Amino acid sequence: MTSRSASATAPAPAVTALDPETLRTWQREDRDLLVIDVRSAAEFESMHIPGSYNVPLPLLSESTDELAERLDRRVVLVCQSGVRAEQARQRLGAAGIDTAHVLTGGVPGFAAAGGDVVRGKARWALERQVRLAAGSLVVLGLAGGRFVSPKVRVLAGAIGTGLTFSAATNTCAMGKALSAMPWNKAAQEPTREEAIAQLPLAGTGKPGARA
Repeated sequence: MTSRSASATAPAPAVTALDPETLRTWQREDRDLLVIDVRSAAEFESMHIPGSYNVPLPLLSESTDELAERLDRRVVLVCQSGVRAEQARQRLGAAGIDTAHVLTGGVPGFAAAGGDVVRGKARWALERQVRLAAGSLVVLGLAGGRFVSPKVRVLAGAIGTGLTFSAATNTCAMGKALSAMPWNKAAQEPTREEAIAQLPLAGTGKPGARA
């Protein structure tokens, strides 16, 4: 079989990226879908899509199989930019859910495209906090001279190494650490039981507790 014939018979890759306008269309058509927001509770409280369910990525990662049992319909994963939503999609894919979509541009992109959002207390997104913390430490480390402690320069080097590792593994230890800070704990994080219980029961159509 030639490479041309092989490519002609190979199945087309699944399309997982979803633009905001398509999601708005699905909402208007009342499609049977679940919008799952994998950001922290504080980020969710600041701004979220009406009717979406808040299942922070750490909880989703710890209970993927149990959550997957509830996902018997079209799933749209959202976060701040799409990075965490893609991680969630990969987790669900490993659990057999291969039809989840990732919202392009995250919740801010959806709002900018004219989508309806619920707004609460404004907070910096976790990705922005990570950039500020990493950038500040690297700048301090590069300042050099007797004004900066050698320990700070070592820390800056460790941060750079950590960011490289994060990029290579598509994870973010700094983001996880920052999510535990007091200013990011203003909203109550859902427990594992709450995150699972809020989702509709598979096959029943009974809604969970929606925001």
